[in-house]
Amino acid sequence: MSALFRLTATETRLFFREPMSVGFALAFPPVLLVIFGAIPSFREPDADLGGLRIIDLYAPIVVAMGITMFAMTGLPQQFATYREKGILRRMRTTPVKPTAMLGAQLLMCTVLSVVTMLVVLAVGRLAFDVALPRAIPAYLVAYLLSALAMFVIGLLVASLAPSGKSAGAAGTVLLFPIMFFAGLWLPREAMNDVLRTISDFTPLGAGVQSLQDATAGKWPSPLHLAVILGWTIVAGGLAARYFRWE
Repeated sequence: MSALFRLTATETRLFFREPMSVGFALAFPPVLLVIFGAIPSFREPDADLGGLRIIDLYAPIVVAMGITMFAMTGLPQQFATYREKGILRRMRTTPVKPTAMLGAQLLMCTVLSVVTMLVVLAVGRLAFDVALPRAIPAYLVAYLLSALAMFVIGLLVASLAPSGKSAGAAGTVLLFPIMFFAGLWLPREAMNDVLRTISDFTPLGAGVQSLQDATAGKWPSPLHLAVILGWTIVAGGLAARYFRWE
């Protein structure tokens, strides 16, 4: 356990040495929420949305975006790069096994994404009076399940990509459709029936709806939780099948 924490601390220091990564993964989601909140029409109640404001809908979407930044850009590229440079192969000859590096990366991404979530919630509440989650246990369950699903998908990208650069490129390409169906360009409430149905069966579409339900004080629907778990199981099985340490 001490080796895991030391590796996590080392990986965190390395992460903060890259200003672009820090800005993209940690700073961009809160800044994006501020940009949305600066649009006057986004702060006006909308009868078609049940009296909610567009900024209220975007807060969970931006929280989910914070997860995706780590899962689709940082995690796959870093792990594929370590494999490409032989770092994971050399670790197999030491008392600290490559699985410890995997655990350190997942722990770091989880902790930093939670920090991003807290910053987004604080900015939304203090700057734009966005409601905090009413069902906190449900919100945490939805958040952690969504994070698990996205990190596993990121590991699947790392397992299939031949190099660090290709893993980063593949993750960035996947980022756009994943965030589209999560509602970044068009909130789920504004989607037509076909798009919303597709969104319901995507990991972040189901995740965002679960976060919105928890914010409103409800538990996520069994369908959305099942979708998130299904993606976790399938992507996790494929990642375990194809992942290579060298």
